[in-house]
Amino acid sequence: MQELERQFKADGGTFEEYKIGDLFESSNGDFDIQKSHINGIGDYVITAGLTNNGILGKTDVKAKVFEPYTLTVDMFGSSFYRCFKYKMVTHARVFSMKPKLEINDEQGLYLSCSLKYLEKLFGYENMCSWEKIKALPIHLPILANGEISFSYMECVIRELQDERISSLTDYLKESGFGNTELTQEEKDAVLQLRNGEVEWKEFRYNEIFNHIEQGRRLKKDDQMPGDIPFVMSGVTNTGVVNYISNPVASFPANSITVDIFGNTFYRDFAYGLGDDTGAYYNDEKQYTKEQMLFIASAMGKSLEGKFSYGNKLRSSQSFVFKMYLPIAADGEIDWAFMQNLISAESRLAIRGVIKWKDSIGNKSQN
Repeated sequence: MQELERQFKADGGTFEEYKIGDLFESSNGDFDIQKSHINGIGDYVITAGLTNNGILGKTDVKAKVFEPYTLTVDMFGSSFYRCFKYKMVTHARVFSMKPKLEINDEQGLYLSCSLKYLEKLFGYENMCSWEKIKALPIHLPILANGEISFSYMECVIRELQDERISSLTDYLKESGFGNTELTQEEKDAVLQLRNGEVEWKEFRYNEIFNHIEQGRRLKKDDQMPGDIPFVMSGVTNTGVVNYISNPVASFPANSITVDIFGNTFYRDFAYGLGDDTGAYYNDEKQYTKEQMLFIASAMGKSLEGKFSYGNKLRSSQSFVFKMYLPIAADGEIDWAFMQNLISAESRLAIRGVIKWKDSIGNKSQN
């Protein structure tokens, strides 16, 4: 990347500052989302947040449609390039920005990356809006003749893609994910689920975990830099908000966290915990990672849509909460099925990643 920039400057290129409002036109959506709207049919729906790049799903609800090759910016200043048509929910304070110049995918990604600094300026206490950012700067590569260098933008994005693909290839190789073939047991588990042959039974949380504990309050200003992952409520970065050195209570790897909104994540590392999140683990039974991932999914499903700012979940409330788990013929939890199903889903997911990696790599070479 440094060599690419050095050569660009050597050829007379510069980086010039433009106002965001000089390059984009902004507009807003015109409908409020409801859970029933997301039905998998129609156009993508964009909301605020980083989860899945702000994509909620698809809806065929009649609403204003925004064309592809545009950007969206939400109330937190998070910007994303959209290569597809979409609709936007109004209450999430997300708006669309259409470039005044025609762009392709690489150029759109470059422009969205150039706006990442906005995330440092905005948040709940100072929400981003078009009026607030239209006079702010965006830096673009300019050729010696004064024209925007779209070719440089494309080269930057392609080089970044190549770097990520190379890193992903090395990671898959080092982690032993080269084999994506399912074992017979894994195939059987997938078929059992798809054919509706699995029997389910409710189990209380405290039947699965002998430790259900709430974290302790630690204000942001009191957090000291270190290497302890510190988990709080939210889905961004799976709730890891900082790395600290404070002498906080440590919760073990191979555990599950649930925050005040019911967001549920498996942890394969030791961590500290804020008071808006609880830890769930069992130090007497050795559940595998795959079994814990299955349990985390079951817990998340049991809590879905039940908690919010007005109704916060505390771990002390959840001892007798119930989740559905698969059972074997003897009525006991079918740990083997859980193990095989998650293992199978992991292999299938990796297979999809490898297929995507190869397609991106071939596109980059062309």
